[in-house]
Amino acid sequence: MRVRGVSKVYDAPEGRIKAVENLDFSVYDGEFVSILGPSGCGKTTTVNMISGFDRPTSGVVEYRGKEVSGPSPERIVVFQEHSLFPWLTVWGNVAFGMECLRYPKDEVARVVAGKLELVGLGDFKDVYPYELSGGMKQRASLARALTLNPDILLLDEPFAGLDAITRHRLISEMERILLTDRRTIIFVTHSIMDAVQISDRIIVMSKQPGTVAADIKVELKRPRDLVDGKFIDVRRTVLESLGEKTA
Repeated sequence: MRVRGVSKVYDAPEGRIKAVENLDFSVYDGEFVSILGPSGCGKTTTVNMISGFDRPTSGVVEYRGKEVSGPSPERIVVFQEHSLFPWLTVWGNVAFGMECLRYPKDEVARVVAGKLELVGLGDFKDVYPYELSGGMKQRASLARALTLNPDILLLDEPFAGLDAITRHRLISEMERILLTDRRTIIFVTHSIMDAVQISDRIIVMSKQPGTVAADIKVELKRPRDLVDGKFIDVRRTVLESLGEKTA
């Protein structure tokens, strides 16, 4: 996947607002890439253009040599809000996409059961969303996205509304899932710790208009030790790329 010379300008009552400017980066098959930056730097705008929900003002987003011109099951987004249907059980929510696409019932049953086990919700298939914690809702949303076997999974700050302990547990869970179900993932976050813990690469964006301030490769073994010296070194590099002072 290639983002090539992409800029996005919005019309607003106060005038034209440039969200991102001349973004240029690639994401390779099987990579876990985090897009990190301050609030308002255009991270979500970038994901919306990669997913096909929005179009660049200039430049091009390409996937497998073709311009992205709209949404596709090849690129599935998991948003910050879980978006589960309250009238469906966990099973019904996770099966929803496959049922809409009229997959055979036996295939739906097999795939949904497997993805629920993968995210640790196998025992909660008959539970409704209101009975789940915030973290469990996000795991159900992740399972729903994975059932469609997308080429690229886009995670738009899916853990931002959770408390620190739950978020850390989910990031660790995501790390486990990565080793089981390897695929291309783009993870939007404002958390340096989360990005360093889980990413193969971190694309750091500058403040608005967002540009690529740094493209940092994270060469740390998994699972990662958050207090290891090498982990701290990568974290320091990310902080410096954001213009933050380090001790």
